[in-house]
Amino acid sequence: MTSMDTGDFSQATSSNSSSNYGSSATTPSTAPTTPDLSTERSGITVLASSRTILSGRMTGGTILISLQTGKVISVFNSVLPESEFPLGTPYRDYSPLILLPGLVDAHVHLNEPGRTEWEGFWTGTRAAAFGGVTTVVDMPLNAIPPTTTVAGFREKARAAEGQCWVDVGFYGGIVPGNAAELKALVKEGVRGFKGFLIDSGVDEFPAVSSADVAIAMEELKGESTILMFHAEMIPPVTDSVGDAVQTSDPPLEPHGPLSSYSTFLASRPPSFETYAIEEILSLAHVAPQLPLHIVHLSAVEAIPILRNARRRGVNVTAETCFHYLSLAADQVKDGDTRHKCCPPIREKSNQDGLWQELLRGRPIHSTTDIDADQLVNDAFLRTIVSDHSPCTAGLKLLPSDSGSGDFFSAWGGISSVGLGLPILWTESQKRNNGVTIEDIVNWCSRETAKQVGLEASKGDLKVGLDGDVVVFDDEAEFKVEPSTMLFRNKMSPYQDRTLKGVVRETWVRGKRVFSRDDGFAKDGPSGKLLVEPRTRPRRV
Repeated sequence: MTSMDTGDFSQATSSNSSSNYGSSATTPSTAPTTPDLSTERSGITVLASSRTILSGRMTGGTILISLQTGKVISVFNSVLPESEFPLGTPYRDYSPLILLPGLVDAHVHLNEPGRTEWEGFWTGTRAAAFGGVTTVVDMPLNAIPPTTTVAGFREKARAAEGQCWVDVGFYGGIVPGNAAELKALVKEGVRGFKGFLIDSGVDEFPAVSSADVAIAMEELKGESTILMFHAEMIPPVTDSVGDAVQTSDPPLEPHGPLSSYSTFLASRPPSFETYAIEEILSLAHVAPQLPLHIVHLSAVEAIPILRNARRRGVNVTAETCFHYLSLAADQVKDGDTRHKCCPPIREKSNQDGLWQELLRGRPIHSTTDIDADQLVNDAFLRTIVSDHSPCTAGLKLLPSDSGSGDFFSAWGGISSVGLGLPILWTESQKRNNGVTIEDIVNWCSRETAKQVGLEASKGDLKVGLDGDVVVFDDEAEFKVEPSTMLFRNKMSPYQDRTLKGVVRETWVRGKRVFSRDDGFAKDGPSGKLLVEPRTRPRRV
């Protein structure tokens, strides 16, 4: 077993505690009733639990992972005893804790190189591993240079080498004038592309016009990729603010004090999102087979627009974020700019509507095979991500740091990478809305892996996929405080909250990289850069 670097992570209470911790495993297939394991030799590790998520189903399970390849080589739908395996085979039964596939966070800003005082590969991926996230996909902006050219991509990849505790993929960006770089970036292995329809807040990543979007669609329409959008635009008539995502001038006639969240919320109404989404959909005919994706959907007013687009055959999906599903505008205190993001956190009724749409779009399960599950035809809201977008304390202008608490001048972004699994589990338990751990795995592992073209290696516990496994204690609780916020800058709207659900261990490709009891692997990070080109995506 890999030696671990002990950290102060063990403070969690649980009624499901178990001392039998050890290795991990991964993915499922149909198993024989009486397995013949006599040919198995050393070179595997075995993970088992009475509660295991195998191909999206909760069952007893045993997972065998190759130590050489890090791949799942066999899965059984029951807990096999240690005696079934050759003497000396690393074996752990985690019952009654849950084994689930590692989360794939498909929207993270790691900001390196160029703004490593905000975040970096080392700190951001450690935070991910702490929370059971075994793959992150890094956004193309906030690093300098941005990932809008092949040269910029290669510089970012060099910066990431040897620093990643989990596996890391990369997006490319679309900005005015970089159309000639897009196909080359696909060949370099970016997982998709993102553009802003409104000022991004950083000079090196300008917004695109409708004409720029059409050019990018034309360039990418035959490629294996996905085109994603920060979907906010200022409608033709508005009493709102200027064309900026981050710092901005207040409205000419603000609805209240600039340190009041209600003033900020009123300045970014739902029409910002619906107007931008309508513009994107109006261009879909340029590349009808190219998957389109709306990042961090906030406004429920966009739901019927996107639903109708799916019914018309438009190949569009959307994601929402942990913060839109767990935080509400009426909870935000004056000056608490840790809650500022764009699009903004909206009212409780809006949050309820996002949950309803997620639940409405749940797959209709096949009784025999999850691969035969049917999605609701017009289901578009498929994934939940962090949109981890940190900054330094000074940029948040918090009154506790002698700042003004001005929501218009503060940097917009929520820090939460590695907290998503307990955030969703806590909120669903509080709501008692029928959400299961299988649902969370579907939204945060299986579907996010599909979104970024990694379903052949990530997002499930299945033979042939990577042995990315999370040991999850669904009864334990912990407090969000500096020792449990492993990202670089310890500022989050979740600070001082008690969350239910503790990640006990995180395994990446058959190696235990984090243990709540023992800390991180002492031999350092072993995350892989996921730069193999995507295969052609089917309609999503």
